[in-house]
Amino acid sequence: MRRGTARLIAALAGVFALLGILAALVATGVIWPGRIFAAGYAVRGVDISSYQGEVDWDVLSAQDIDFAYIKATEGSSSVDSQFVSNWEGAVQTDLLVGAYHFVSFDSSGETQAAHVIETVPDGATLPIALDFEYYGDYFQHPPAREKVDAILVPLLEMLEEHYGAPPVIYATPEAYDRYLSGRYAGYPIWIRSIVLPAQLEDGRDWTLWQYSNRDRLEGYDGVEHYIDMNVFNGTREELAALAG
Repeated sequence: MRRGTARLIAALAGVFALLGILAALVATGVIWPGRIFAAGYAVRGVDISSYQGEVDWDVLSAQDIDFAYIKATEGSSSVDSQFVSNWEGAVQTDLLVGAYHFVSFDSSGETQAAHVIETVPDGATLPIALDFEYYGDYFQHPPAREKVDAILVPLLEMLEEHYGAPPVIYATPEAYDRYLSGRYAGYPIWIRSIVLPAQLEDGRDWTLWQYSNRDRLEGYDGVEHYIDMNVFNGTREELAALAG
């Protein structure tokens, strides 16, 4: 084998090894691109569910975060198994606290709204949020826009009337582009973008940005070792004002 060929093979092997190390660091959350861009925003928070298990809210809230969104409900009947304990613990801290509902495409907006209202207490320091994304077979077969509108419109209207503030809509880019782009003005948008800076295709400003699903904080011990991290596009006082 010629010396030049051997050097080329060695160089390529080094490049592949470096790429493998970088991939492993990203997969384990040691390096996460979104953190670099999110560092310019002062107001940070988490969203959390039963996957994080039991939470020590005194420990979690002391780690440079300002707010927490807690999963409450899903569809028209499911309640997150940790919602009550998470809610009771979180509201004892100085965090701004809100609940989120996972939107189902399989039940009406009216029944989902009634379920949220029955489960989530009044007086939260953040508005209700709707987790709006594909799941299950809907990844391959997204529902028609008309079906989604028939669910979202009454759901949003009933929650806004009950809680006194427009709900926040969390969406993946795919769900936003298909169903929300250029529509539903007046509702704050919480967008997921875990690699590049958040940017909405219709030029709309986002309110919250989920920039990472691979962070680790102290204070929880669930089956999910990571926790989602978010930033708010403004001050803490402006975030608190969303709840009316």
